[in-house]
Amino acid sequence: MRKETTTVRRALGALLATAAAAALLTGCGLRDLRDDKAAGPVEPSVAETFPVKAPVPPGKPLDAQAKVQPVPAPDPADPSAVARAWLATAYGYDTAYDSGPQDANLRALPYLTEEQANAERDYRPGAGSGSEWATWAEHRAWTTLEITADEDEQGPAGTPGASFQTFYVDGTAHGRDGWTGPGPRLTAVVKLTLTGPAGWKVAGVTVTPAAVPPAAVPPSSSPPAR
Repeated sequence: MRKETTTVRRALGALLATAAAAALLTGCGLRDLRDDKAAGPVEPSVAETFPVKAPVPPGKPLDAQAKVQPVPAPDPADPSAVARAWLATAYGYDTAYDSGPQDANLRALPYLTEEQANAERDYRPGAGSGSEWATWAEHRAWTTLEITADEDEQGPAGTPGASFQTFYVDGTAHGRDGWTGPGPRLTAVVKLTLTGPAGWKVAGVTVTPAAVPPAAVPPSSSPPAR
């Protein structure tokens, strides 16, 4: 089973590398971080087909009771360490405090370039963060993450001022009522830019969520913890 998982990951990494390289060759660059959410496929433009949703209210500030895992400060001269820190922060959720994924994205602002950080601050997500988030919230769950680098280095080639790092994120959700289920699971190609004395910063991310078999998602019938 381990061998099959590694083979699938390598195939997905190769596909991501091809897509990212094609984007760069056409001058499009990597997708904006606001479009790289872990829950579900990309939806059609709301402006074209749906009325605009009400914005999600911000979550509560984390305190000593929050379950979000601390993220050690990375070496700004190490692009891989900065990419890992961004992933650990951006996908480190606690639904007892966070209204949606955007709250974690905002906690990850220090790892972004100024342009990307401003885009995140200006972004206003619509109401509803998907069925997966709803299940986590029902159990007042938080997430733990296993972040693994792509050892085959199948991402686009870097330059002296740009680096591309590919990681696999395998998350688990832990409910305060004892429930456990799948957390964020995805492959991410992270583009970083060297920003002078500040070191490496995340300039863009291409995310491919992993498919979770229906049988792996437990029913969400248990009452939320109080």
